[in-house]
Order: sequence, then C-alpha cells, then structure tokens
Amino acid sequence: MWIEQIIWDLDDDPDGNVQHIEEHGLSIEEVEEVLYAAEEVVASNSSGRPMVFGETSAGKQIAVVFDVVDEAPLSVYPVTAYETES
Repeated sequence: MWIEQIIWDLDDDPDGNVQHIEEHGLSIEEVEEVLYAAEEVVASNSSGRPMVFGETSAGKQIAVVFDVVDEAPLSVYPVTAYETES
C-alpha cells in the first residue's frame, strides 16, 4: 500500500483522531510508521473499515483502522489505533 498523505485532526481537538490514539497510549509517529510500512490491508471485524497491523520501531505490535479519504493520491484518515497481543 502506498500512502501519499495521512490526515490528522488538530492535537487539541477532544473528538479528534490524535486524542483518540493517545488515549490508547500511541503517538502519531507510531501510527504513521505502521501505515507507511503496511503491505496488507484487511477489513476490521467490528466496523468493516480498512485495517493494517505492524510493529513500531519501539517493538509495539499495533493495529490501525482508517478511512480512505482519496484514492489518487492515496490519502487516509486514521480512525483508531491500539496495541495488539504479540
């Protein structure tokens, strides 16, 4: 998957995706690292949205659920991200 742009809400938006992933103990950088390195996209069991799994440089195994905002160039909006069990 070749992502051109990752769309983030403002850091201080209480309902935004930045705040949401921080609630799960993750950073923007960790989510971007996994999104940019993703090779396989699956569908989330709960929402049906696209989802990728990957490992951060710190060794965290995480899942990132996102929406595709635009196909060309590929722009995505991370909806949530969370650590998974190794």
